Formats: sequence, C-alpha cells, structure tokens
Amino acid sequence: MARYLDPKNDLTFKRIFGEHPDLLVNFLNAVMPFVPGRFIEELTYLPSDLTPENPTKKYSIVDVRCRDNFKRQFIIEMQMYWDEAFYSRMVFNSGKAYIRQLGRGMNYNLLQPVYTLALLNENFDRKTDRYYHHFQIVNSENTDEIIPGLEFVLVELTDKFRPETVNDRRLMVLWLRFLKETGENMKSLPEEMQENEYICRAAELCEEGNFTPEELAAYEKYWDIISTEKTLWESAQRKGEAIGEAKARTEEKTIAKQEKVAVIEEIALKMIKKGTPVEDVCELTGLSREQVEVFLNN
Repeated sequence: MARYLDPKNDLTFKRIFGEHPDLLVNFLNAVMPFVPGRFIEELTYLPSDLTPENPTKKYSIVDVRCRDNFKRQFIIEMQMYWDEAFYSRMVFNSGKAYIRQLGRGMNYNLLQPVYTLALLNENFDRKTDRYYHHFQIVNSENTDEIIPGLEFVLVELTDKFRPETVNDRRLMVLWLRFLKETGENMKSLPEEMQENEYICRAAELCEEGNFTPEELAAYEKYWDIISTEKTLWESAQRKGEAIGEAKARTEEKTIAKQEKVAVIEEIALKMIKKGTPVEDVCELTGLSREQVEVFLNN
C-alpha cells in the first residue's frame, strides 16, 4: 500500500506542477475561469525570480510560473497561511510580471494578461462561505466593463470547500480534493480520482517511495519551518491584539474620567449660580477652591 506525501509541500508541489507541464495545463484549465476557446493547449515555464526576499515569510509560499500558447502568464502559488500583506504582495508580483513583458520602445498592445492563482491552506475571507474568489479590474458602476491585464483567483482549501455543493466543474473539484485530501493519512486514492489519468499521475508523484532519504528530510524540514513561521505569526498577532485591547481599555477609562469631570463641573456651576457657598460646593463635588473659583470668575 502506497504512502502519499502532501502535495501542498514545497517538494511535492513543485515536482507535480513545476516539472510536468501537461499536469499543470490540465490543472489550470480545470480551475481557472477561462472563457470558451481560450483554454491552455501548452505552456513553458518561467523563472521564479520576481518574489522579493522576505526572510520572515521565506517558506510560506511555493510558486510556479509559466506562459501559455496565448502568451498569457500565470503565477501559481501555494500559501500555507494568510495575512493581509499577501494582497499587496500578489498585486506587486503580478504587476511586475506584467510590465516585464515589454522592452524599451515596444508597443503596449503587445502586453498580455497575467493571472495569479493562489491556493490557500486556510480561510482568508471569513465574511462569506464561498471558497472560490475571482478578482478583476471592473467598473464599479457596471461590472460587465472589465479592463484586461491582471486577474486574481484565490481558492480556500478549507472546510468552506465542500465538493457536494459544486455541480458544474467536476474536474476542478477532483483537483482541489486531491490537493486538500492527499497526505500521509490517505491509504489509497479515492476511486473517482483514480478515473482521471492526470490526477493518478500526480498522486504517483506524491508516493513516498519515489523520494530519496535526503528529499524526505527536506520534506519534513519544510513542515517544521511552516510550523515555526505560523507560531511566530500567530504570537505576533495575539500580541498585537492584546496591545490593541489594552489601548482601547485605557482610552475608555480616559473618556469615562473626562465625562465624570464634566458632570461634576456642570453640577458645581449650577450650585454657584444658585448661590451655594464655595466651601459647600468644594465639599459636595470634591473640587478644589481654585477650580470652583474659576466658575465664579466666568
């Protein structure tokens, strides 16, 4: 019985999608929101040299880049955890890939679209039950008007992805199930996945027996790094939340104190207007003689 490694790992993800273009073609055609007649027929790989160095999140992203027969570029990413900075990073990398298409003096008409497909190992949008998110540059008043160039597809491989709710994209469901469900605990490939030759081949590439001891060590090291990164990130997040809560409590106390002082001063002013002696006002409100005398002078 085969033991499968997780395809979301750096080692397996790049072996499946970074070394076998026919598997990547089948996967992209299944997952991307292409219009009829614009499916990928073939592709060539591009170097992954656009991602800026970020030592704090160096191992959280696995990416594969390619160009298809329509000269469209694709950035396929496996993100092990999510934070808001990924939005900016995705736009930056896509924009950089877009402008790098042109050399000096070349015509803008030669620019072709750049697509980013981000596969997320956790939820990023908790306001909706949707797991598939397609972003384009659209007219806010008429969303049918689209400026071509950059598109982003984000897929959450979490409990939000429920295969039974998807009726019209069977191949996409199979590929996403493969990514989500395949791992050390899987005893055998589900029958419906075995019926697809591409997913069968992808699964074979994940079989533990196909890896050297050195590669298996690298596989385990990747998970250790991800675990450490996630722990540090969650710790920083909790610390930030604690600081924010403490600041909010301090601000609430300050506001409450200011409101209390304002009420006492209002009472003191009314007492002064009614002719209450200064000593009595001080005794009843707790204000000093100097504070009360301010009201006498106004």
